[in-house]
Amino acid sequence: QVQLAESGGGTVQAGDSLRLSCAASGRGFSVVAMGWFRQAPGKEREFVAAISWSGGGTYYADSVTGRFTISIDNAKNTMYLQMNNLKPEDTAVYYCAGGSTGVSGIPAHYGYWGQGTQVTVSS
Repeated sequence: QVQLAESGGGTVQAGDSLRLSCAASGRGFSVVAMGWFRQAPGKEREFVAAISWSGGGTYYADSVTGRFTISIDNAKNTMYLQMNNLKPEDTAVYYCAGGSTGVSGIPAHYGYWGQGTQVTVSS
């Protein structure tokens, strides 16, 4: 069983930066890719970014390309999402996810999910 725990959310102003963390733990750890998704009130969960567990491959949603950077520290079993130049439309609950099918933007490809961390960007 794999447990994922997000941290680093908060309330910031437009143009500010935040760094989210996702710590992974548990026995039988077989994740090959990690991802970040977000869900705003009244909207479906949407893909943000994904990375292979080795860190060798990354994939971003168009809406965050050039502003967000995903990374992973294998020694700490922790994934990060550096978010720069935040916009009000980035406001959402951000979830980290782990999967065994490879880097993907499809939520169904991830079997492990954290509880989420709120990011609020004011204009």
